[in-house]
Amino acid sequence: MGIDDLSNYLNGLLQPERFSDYCPNGLQVEGKREISKIVTGVTASMSFLKSALQANADAVLVHHGYFWRNEALPITGIKKQRIHFLLQHEINLFAYHLPLDMHAELGNNVMLAKQLGLKVTQWAGMLALAELNRPQTLQTFAKHIETKLMRKPQVIGDLNKLVKHIALCTGAAQGYIEQAVAVNVDVYISGEISEQTVHVARETGMSYISAGHHATERYGIQALGEHLAHKFGLQHTFIDIDNPI
Repeated sequence: MGIDDLSNYLNGLLQPERFSDYCPNGLQVEGKREISKIVTGVTASMSFLKSALQANADAVLVHHGYFWRNEALPITGIKKQRIHFLLQHEINLFAYHLPLDMHAELGNNVMLAKQLGLKVTQWAGMLALAELNRPQTLQTFAKHIETKLMRKPQVIGDLNKLVKHIALCTGAAQGYIEQAVAVNVDVYISGEISEQTVHVARETGMSYISAGHHATERYGIQALGEHLAHKFGLQHTFIDIDNPI
């Protein structure tokens, strides 16, 4: 399909105009005009780009692209090397940040819930809310997350406490912990943890699970790539570049 058709479809699907984001959403670097193969990944690092080239990507679609708010504007160093690589090989770069987090069917929050065997029942701002079928201890639930995400989470709270009501927000969303407290859930899951997160969890009695920024954001971008492949007959490959954070 044509690059303009793909761009228009993605913008219509994810509606980036609804969000005040930290980066531009959509086509960030233009490459070849016709798209047959899409490669998806979490972050457009150089290792990801090289792997995408080996996979014959016409376009790459990521959650973390370029041109972030407050970053240096000159195209030098790492930024120059990455953009030069894309232009040299005529690979299109699409990036969707908050619009991908929040999408009700393909988003990171919804797809993380699905990976954990949960179903999102409602939203509280940026938070997706879900429930376990039956209460289980925090320790058991944390072990379940470790198994599903293949990464040991960091857990704050009483491991013997029974939990049922869950809030999720992937990535670096630990700052929303007080919003999770306000909606009276038992445990809040995000990707990262800060010093103050521990104190809020301890002082409110709500459990917190830091399951990994990268680990929690692998699933939305895969779902989006699979959606495009099914709808338009495109080839799709997801490439996971490991990140311990």
